[in-house]
Amino acid sequence: MKDQRKIAMKSNKNKRNDRKIVDYSKLRFNNICSKEYRHLFLLLGWVGYFLAYFLTENLIPVSKCHLVHSRIDDLIPFNEFFVVFYVFWYILVFGSLLYFLLYDVESFKGLQIFIIVTQVIATIVYIVWPSVQDLRPAEFERENFFTWILSIIYAADTPTGVCPSLHVAYSLGILSAWLKRKETGAGFKIFVAVSVVFICMSVNFVKQHSFLDVVWAIPVGVVAECFTYGKTYWLPRLKRTKD
Repeated sequence: MKDQRKIAMKSNKNKRNDRKIVDYSKLRFNNICSKEYRHLFLLLGWVGYFLAYFLTENLIPVSKCHLVHSRIDDLIPFNEFFVVFYVFWYILVFGSLLYFLLYDVESFKGLQIFIIVTQVIATIVYIVWPSVQDLRPAEFERENFFTWILSIIYAADTPTGVCPSLHVAYSLGILSAWLKRKETGAGFKIFVAVSVVFICMSVNFVKQHSFLDVVWAIPVGVVAECFTYGKTYWLPRLKRTKD
């Protein structure tokens, strides 16, 4: 029995070590459509999203937007220090996609498809039901490095197109992708989970989003989860549970 366990463990270890890594040094324009590299076309989703973002931000006037506000927003104090977690989101998104792109193509595909689904849903909502929030402080009570960063963010990002929060939706996708990886240690999974929690909190504390934006990002993430992993991850597990 012990020998069988050792063999099984060794076999699983070999499977993990045999995970294919794409050799991007051989990538050329004439072979980008090959099976080895065509997953890179998923990155075009970002081009579509930024184009849609530009159009919705500039073509939909604030007067046409619906104000998003809840009583909970009034109970959440402004705290510029949460901008650390808000900005860390960019590192987490880029770092996760880059790591998966280099070392785990299947996880890259899953995460990028999850992100594209959330982008499509959110963009449709922003067009059909444009939103705006008025939570940002008129002026900062104190001037420091964190408020300086926030002033840059406020200037670059208008308070429109806020519900649902893509900051939250993307974070749910990143957490899902990392938790599914058997190769990833428990410690790093906990780190990602804690980071996602603080990122979701940060959008409220730096007054970039209403609490409602966070709430409505959850069903968007659920739809993206079902679309991305429903057949390949959740359905097989449901069948095993019934058996």
